[in-house]
Amino acid sequence: MGVRGGEAAGVLAAALSASTVGERRMLAEALGAPPLWPAATADALREACRAGLALAAARHWGTHELASYVGRRLGARARRLVADAVAGEPFAVPALDDRCAREGVQPGRMVETALDVLGLLHALPRLAPVAEPPSGRAEGADARMLAKVRALLAKAESTEFPEEAEALSARAQELMARHSIDRALVADTGARGPGAPNGRRVVIDTPYEAPKAVLLTVVAEANRCRTVWHRELGLATVLGYPADLMAVELLFTSLLVQATSAMVNAGTRKDALGRTRTRSFRHAFLNAYAARIGERLREAADEAAGRAASRPDGSDLLPLLAARDIAVDDAVTALFPNLVRGRRGTVSNREGWLAGRAAADAAGLDEHAAVTEPSRGS
Repeated sequence: MGVRGGEAAGVLAAALSASTVGERRMLAEALGAPPLWPAATADALREACRAGLALAAARHWGTHELASYVGRRLGARARRLVADAVAGEPFAVPALDDRCAREGVQPGRMVETALDVLGLLHALPRLAPVAEPPSGRAEGADARMLAKVRALLAKAESTEFPEEAEALSARAQELMARHSIDRALVADTGARGPGAPNGRRVVIDTPYEAPKAVLLTVVAEANRCRTVWHRELGLATVLGYPADLMAVELLFTSLLVQATSAMVNAGTRKDALGRTRTRSFRHAFLNAYAARIGERLREAADEAAGRAASRPDGSDLLPLLAARDIAVDDAVTALFPNLVRGRRGTVSNREGWLAGRAAADAAGLDEHAAVTEPSRGS
């Protein structure tokens, strides 16, 4: 690092530790002006960003949840900056100039955004370690099942007919449940290792985070998983066996698409005085949708388990499923020993509640849809 680079690094360090907004802004302006801008500032930001991302990784933040959290706290410009930093090289000199032009801001303002991001990276809380989702392609029976499920859910999301969406989603849930149970039975015979519960993190976006978290919870429970919601981080951790976690991710994503579409199509609401009631309507809508979906998924899961238990090889299924439930609960306790159960929220819009339950009854869960029947070999 040359003389200018060393000077820029010093100014950047001073800006990060500045005690007043005015001092910080003055230092950001210095970094955004010649002779430090653009080359020396780019070098200093690049090194600081690498250190910040390394710290985030050491605290178990994945790239998707990191970008989401930064956007939640600092806004869209900061989110784009962090997403580009993760993906490649946002602080090359041409890229910096291009970014300022694209964002419509002066260099000093862009430096302030970078300072905000760096400060947040260093203040990130440590997350419980979970495995990254598998990046390889599924093979054999897994690939065929996933292709069927994705096709069913895609149809459920695109159809204009609620009854058809319901049938398609239910079919997808049943397929996933049956696949999970089959894998569990295979693992129990010793043909595959039984594996162990693991975790995935799921982003819970604004608005209406609470009912969205409830929807994730009921989908997880139907698929023999457990959910821990980190409200202040906009994240949830789902724990379970791998095949069940895959089912939760697929079904939650699809049901959220269906719920959002139905909610938006229901339109806006006003009271007798013309005041908007849209927010309370939609909050009640999503809460009711999640509650009713949970009822339907539990019914589908119970039916899938009952059919599997009646098969010639299913005599030991119920003890096996109970043992897996205990293993998942133990994993939750090990990762979150001080867990506190949250209180249920209240709903104040009856119209939204009734509309949400009706939408859930029409949601794509075709009666054979995928409630994961736990697989012994996930």
